[in-house]
Amino acid sequence: MSPPGRPRPLTLVFLLGMGMASERINCPSRCSCQYLEVNCTGQQLQEFPVAIPLDTRQLILAANNISYLPAVELSFLADLVYLDCSKNLVGDDLDFTFIGVAKLVYLDLSFNNLTQVTFSTFSHLLSLVVLKISDNPNLVSIEKDAFANNTWLRHLDVSRTGLTFLDTSTVQDLPNLRFLGLSDNLWHCNCSFLDFITWMTESNVHFPDADNITCYTPEGLRALKMPAAEAQLHFTCLTQLYKRDYVFLCLVGFCIFFAGTMAAWLAGVCAVTYELHASKEKEEEEEEDD
Repeated sequence: MSPPGRPRPLTLVFLLGMGMASERINCPSRCSCQYLEVNCTGQQLQEFPVAIPLDTRQLILAANNISYLPAVELSFLADLVYLDCSKNLVGDDLDFTFIGVAKLVYLDLSFNNLTQVTFSTFSHLLSLVVLKISDNPNLVSIEKDAFANNTWLRHLDVSRTGLTFLDTSTVQDLPNLRFLGLSDNLWHCNCSFLDFITWMTESNVHFPDADNITCYTPEGLRALKMPAAEAQLHFTCLTQLYKRDYVFLCLVGFCIFFAGTMAAWLAGVCAVTYELHASKEKEEEEEEDD
């Protein structure tokens, strides 16, 4: 007989079998599940899978046809720390999509159809360390404060997108950033972009594939690497005057001319007044003498 209080061998086998069966039942269709991980790679899924175990820590949805990530369903996965949605069709507005997965550390949205990143896109991911949004050819805008709340961000990849400009403060204010992918973008190397290029050359951040971080426009700087572009822009931006600069200089010149004219007129008025007053006093003195 088995000792009192301890389950019999057959009972133990039955309980283990029930646990395994329960795990299989809770696994989404066409996905494989193991302890705290759900893997649905390459299953041609059209929608976000249902019946994902609530204790899932790692969710892999790579290489499917998912175009929408439902915020409500994601919020049920409060313990999720790893999410791979690469090679899908996600392109809708992602603002507030990740509001319920605040523990997320790793997020891969590469090879999708993202168009913009705003402050509300990732602002709730306070623990995010790795963010991959590369290979989104329609991604043309990242707001200045898009990553303001992601202070733990260490790895950021925006390579091979439609970006032409990135504000320096967007990445400069990330204290833990060590890896930044910027290659094969359509960078517009004008005077407004000079601050960012200067930051690149002076920062301690690693830029992989640096040989392919080049200017796309203007034509005179196309294919020029960033260090060479910085030298060229320093010369151009410090010596070239734009229309607004000429307008400003004309206004300053007019103000100086007007101020000088007014000062000369006032000085003349004062001199004439003084002369009249002096001659009047002199006449009065002569009359008194007579």
